Amino acid sequence: MSQSVVTFDNLQFRWPRSSRPVLDIAHLDIKAGEHLFIQGPSGSGKTTLLNLLTGINQPDQGNLNILGQDLCAMNSIQRDRFRADHLGVIFQQFNLLPFLGIMDNVILPCRFSRHRLSKAGDLETTARQLLDELQIPGELISRDVMDLSVGQQQRVAAARALIGNPEIVIADEPTSALDTANRDSFIDLLFSRATEHGSTLIFVSHDEHLSTHFSHCINLADINSILLENTP
Repeated sequence: MSQSVVTFDNLQFRWPRSSRPVLDIAHLDIKAGEHLFIQGPSGSGKTTLLNLLTGINQPDQGNLNILGQDLCAMNSIQRDRFRADHLGVIFQQFNLLPFLGIMDNVILPCRFSRHRLSKAGDLETTARQLLDELQIPGELISRDVMDLSVGQQQRVAAARALIGNPEIVIADEPTSALDTANRDSFIDLLFSRATEHGSTLIFVSHDEHLSTHFSHCINLADINSILLENTP
């Protein structure tokens, strides 16, 4: 049986000055190499959940263990280092840097992480291969990243998350700006890359139709007791 790479126990998170938690999850266990789809409507706490997984936010109570490390015991600098070394994140807002070109945006994680750099091979070759697989034409690579369409920016953000073969790839609504053909090829690439390198894929979306691509699906409403309390 595969070992766990993510474990939540009795995890709660509330925003400052809020009287109630946004998330209250008794237990969540994600196995190594798993391709997990987490579905939930807008406002259900999906992005908050991912911010806890990536160490951007910290829970108010409970245990959060990722790759054998207690994220709650780390300070902010240690969490930033852990995220850079082990997590490839496709943010919902992309978080591309407008003052960097396309290539520099893609290879950025390897500038911050020797661990990722050691697994990336030749950076430019690897970045170009990822961009090609994500259907970013070579003639666009020299352009400013802000000159790209929203869908193209989303694919550049995906290439940045995948470079250096992180142990866990976390995707927050990564297909929202893609048409059906590009969406399906994008998901196929995520799966093939994750399988090839043994990465765990955690994919979050409000689009329940995407669940058919995944062998393991969770509805956030089924594990977040705050949502359960509000269910008629």
